[in-house]
Amino acid sequence: MASALLVSCLFAAPTQELNQDKTVAALSQRYGDRAGLRANAWFNIVRDSQQLADIDKLEKVNQFFNLFRFIDDQTLWGDSNYWASPMEFIGANGGDCEDFSIAKYFTLLQLGIPEDKLRITMVKATSLNQYHMVLAYYEKPNSIPLVLDNLDKTIKLATKRKDLLPVYSFNGKQLWLNKEKGRGVLAGSSSRLEKWTDLKLRLGVDRLRQPKLNME
Repeated sequence: MASALLVSCLFAAPTQELNQDKTVAALSQRYGDRAGLRANAWFNIVRDSQQLADIDKLEKVNQFFNLFRFIDDQTLWGDSNYWASPMEFIGANGGDCEDFSIAKYFTLLQLGIPEDKLRITMVKATSLNQYHMVLAYYEKPNSIPLVLDNLDKTIKLATKRKDLLPVYSFNGKQLWLNKEKGRGVLAGSSSRLEKWTDLKLRLGVDRLRQPKLNME
């Protein structure tokens, strides 16, 4: 049953699992009842999408998180560059481009998408003249990736996103410097990224941060 759904250790310590009842209760207490409803909706996505094809999983997750509100870190968290955990993002009901990309990344891992197919990617958004973050999906190692974005909500091949210039990308294992629309040049472990390392210490519901602004 849904209330007994357990999610693997990606959102918690390696020896723990994310329990639906505990998670919903924690988000409801920390952020309010509507946060609990969003958490239940997330668990339903994870439960109901397990057997879908990869492209359908991408669509489900992209659509779900793109319903959330965009807001800058300083306004929401009082921090100019805070990488919220997926549960903080769901709890707060919004975040910036990093938060959208991170939440999509971890949720797709939960749905069985191999980590090697996913890259959180920093880009230069030429339409905004600023840096931006998206999630890229590679069907095969040398494929042109599909881009999951909160600006352009339709999943498109990277070659169709002329407005995005890749800078670097990473997943749970590796870091790449991007020179073109492809995978880029290997630059070492993603542990080099301080904010990524900090984020992994805050997965789960034991260290939920309270936002400065109520987004409900």
